Amino acid sequence: MRITGIRLQQLRLPLDPPFLAAWDPSPRRTFEATIVRVETDAGLVGVGSGDTMAGFDDYVQGFVGRDPLAIGRHARALETISFHAGRYWPLEAALWDLLGQACGEPLARLLGGFSAGVPAYASWGSLKDPGQRAEDAQALVSEGFRGVKVRIAPGRVDDGVAVVAAVRAVVGDTLEIIVDLNQWWRMPGDVARGFGPVDARRVIERLREFGVLWVEEPLPAVDVAGMRMLREVSGVRVAGGEMAGTFDELRLALERDALDVLQPDVVLALGVSGARTLADLALRRNRWFTPHTWTNGIGLLANLHVCAGVGGGPLIEFPYDPPGWTPARRDFMLAEPVTIGPDGLLRVPEAPGLGVRLDEEAVAFYARAAGDPVAVR
Repeated sequence: MRITGIRLQQLRLPLDPPFLAAWDPSPRRTFEATIVRVETDAGLVGVGSGDTMAGFDDYVQGFVGRDPLAIGRHARALETISFHAGRYWPLEAALWDLLGQACGEPLARLLGGFSAGVPAYASWGSLKDPGQRAEDAQALVSEGFRGVKVRIAPGRVDDGVAVVAAVRAVVGDTLEIIVDLNQWWRMPGDVARGFGPVDARRVIERLREFGVLWVEEPLPAVDVAGMRMLREVSGVRVAGGEMAGTFDELRLALERDALDVLQPDVVLALGVSGARTLADLALRRNRWFTPHTWTNGIGLLANLHVCAGVGGGPLIEFPYDPPGWTPARRDFMLAEPVTIGPDGLLRVPEAPGLGVRLDEEAVAFYARAAGDPVAVR
């Protein structure tokens, strides 16, 4: 089997009303997604999505004509390309999708088959007042979620801590609470001052009384020593790594005891291959592996397969913050949005590969809306 073409489709969904994510400097008025299709001479087509794939045209010939199942080679090639250009991990996810299809098995089974699903936590993306968040948390309990992620912005610490307190007061022990400080990396144009070690320590000390499961990305990626200090002085788990630039960035963070929870998103950082290896290293040290999933339904499925396959958890992120961020918005390119079961479990699809089913009419419509031509290689 050989790769005969790699097709990219850039989609754009208008957001009305806009969605203001806590980590964005301005509201999102559109939601972009790039669909990657790897076509083969056997008729199989692998699908991936996640990062933008901008600039991939310059590197496509390094893959066309090769065996799509030589994923080890392709992952190494993508690592070298990422040093010079973009993060093209959605291509690797599409190749793993092809492998699953060729074997007739869900990808999670090929990665170890540890579990058929992972309990989900709802990941809020926006900043809202404590009263609203208390109501939202009660709704999550009724929907079956096992946990919730709260965002705290540097300039609104008191508000964020008040949200955590309000959520804990109404849900008791029925939901785990996770707090994300969003300091590991920055969005383009974000030059606002962030947390330093003293700032982060004060926030975590205030959060400790509410029994948070972990605090995510309290400091920039380069401050490995600072994150280790926060773990040691607070006794609260520290998480990070969703957008790590290299495998060694997270390997060193693990070896230097900077993180309790490792979170590389397989379509934004490390890929399936790198994340699987890192997960094995982390789990052997009794750390947790539970990837970031905030892209779209295809990226969510890719991360679910890895997490379930290797035995990650104890929870997996499910981006969900209605009415601004819903499965229908997040998964607009899919025939059916990815959802959790009434028991709060996000189950691995039984279909071979990633189990992606595209809504081709929606893909065609929003590709036209994006104003970008379909690229066929």
